[in-house]
Amino acid sequence: MDSLLVLEHPVVADKVRQLRDVRTTNADFLRLAGEISRFVAYEAFRETPVAKTTVDTPVTKGAPALRIDSEYLIVPILRAGLGMSPAVQEVLPLHRVCLVGLRRNEVTLMPDVYLDGLPESLEGVHVVICDPMLATGGSLDCVLEMLRERGAGEITVLCLIASQPGVDFVLSRHPEIKIVAAALDAELNDVGYITPGLGDAGDRLFGPPAR
Repeated sequence: MDSLLVLEHPVVADKVRQLRDVRTTNADFLRLAGEISRFVAYEAFRETPVAKTTVDTPVTKGAPALRIDSEYLIVPILRAGLGMSPAVQEVLPLHRVCLVGLRRNEVTLMPDVYLDGLPESLEGVHVVICDPMLATGGSLDCVLEMLRERGAGEITVLCLIASQPGVDFVLSRHPEIKIVAAALDAELNDVGYITPGLGDAGDRLFGPPAR
């Protein structure tokens, strides 16, 4: 299994361009995030297991068909991950959703956990993390450690944009996971934001948080 997959498709690239644009409104940003998330999830689960079955159509009975039987645990990292999860839920028919909330400490750039909605046991469960911006990798690393402590099975991370330093850091600590992103940027700036990136995904999805 390749540890990193970056989508290479002109339709996705054009939507990422619009997502980056400083003029894109919150409403359009939310719409684009959902559209891109569908493409990312579609590619991430191209090889998901299927079972043979049959279906009755208006024309014939018992036509050959395929069915997805695997169940996934979808974990949006709050709050920006909420912009991805509805589209991912549409792609994966059998799923549960559990929330993890993190705040970035602007001094240390490290995450603080303010919501842990994960089950106590995740033995063998295939987890799908929605993390729109993989920047330094600190938040993702924190969630991955939480999942591993509870025995999670296969883990797939879905991103809108990832940074190369963040990917390198996360895979150095968790080489068994798979990261799928719509775009990969080379650098972080001096405050840990992806460059060129798109700014703060949470603010651009939902507006600035209440102070």
